[in-house]
Amino acid sequence: MFAIGKYVAGRFAAMCLTLFLIVTVSFFVIRLMPGSVYEDPELPQSVIEALEDKMHLNDPLIKQYYYYLKGVVLDGDFGISVSIEPSVPVFKILTRRIPISLCINLASLILALPLGIAAGTLAAMKKNKLPDHVVSFLVVICISLPSFVFASLLQYFVAFKLGWLPIIYSPTAQTMEKAVSLVLPVLALSFWPIATVARYLRGELIETVNSEFMLLARTKGLSRVQAIVRHAFRNSCLPLANIIIPMFTNILGGSLVIEKIFSVPGVGGLMIDAINARDHALTIAVLIFYSIISLLTIFIVDISYGIIDPRVRMGAKK
Repeated sequence: MFAIGKYVAGRFAAMCLTLFLIVTVSFFVIRLMPGSVYEDPELPQSVIEALEDKMHLNDPLIKQYYYYLKGVVLDGDFGISVSIEPSVPVFKILTRRIPISLCINLASLILALPLGIAAGTLAAMKKNKLPDHVVSFLVVICISLPSFVFASLLQYFVAFKLGWLPIIYSPTAQTMEKAVSLVLPVLALSFWPIATVARYLRGELIETVNSEFMLLARTKGLSRVQAIVRHAFRNSCLPLANIIIPMFTNILGGSLVIEKIFSVPGVGGLMIDAINARDHALTIAVLIFYSIISLLTIFIVDISYGIIDPRVRMGAKK
């Protein structure tokens, strides 16, 4: 138990150090971008200078970083938005945007798991036959094409041509209509994880079916389908847990463009708008959000590996 606690503490310390480095690099890179935060032709120069003095923008960069880090760590203050939503705290903006981004990403992952498992199982059970070739072809297509290509195709055929679903998200609609308008973004994000799960499970299942314990199960009187369902499928799904958690981070990265295409008021579109509007405080806050999600994903995977396999902890110790 002490070894596990020491391993967890070491991973957590490494995660915190990585987050600190990401925040530091992000701050300096964004603050060194050309142009002023308060580039507004309607504001007098004296007002702009007063605002820059208030936000410490005329101080040296290292001093600006000190004030920013002090506000984030001690007060939880990520700054004030100056362009996207003027005078609104950045943290308040994020609390409105994060839930909808997490919603569409989790929904796409939940949709992808059963469909990917079903496709991978079908391909493995019909190896080198027509279903296997069809699934393998679709897997290659879904992995090769980026999610925004599927988003554009869904918008054109399903929404525009057939008129089954809204083309973009409707923020002023009723709750049910809002949920319906999120169907296409969820579908666009789900093609890649479906293909990934199907490809991974097909390989694992084929390898398991050809193992010795499957031969033993067949000699006990089980049919091929019974042996696969009772033994091979369960053993092949266990390693699948190793890719599910990192998959969420990849889907979250893909939603940057998808949210912009479907006008979803999530964190992805917010980051693009903040960069274009030179809203530095908001840009850094969104980067911190994505960094925390990615680091937590890596942390959970590392801890699960360390708890399941003691050799990982011993390797880290060495």
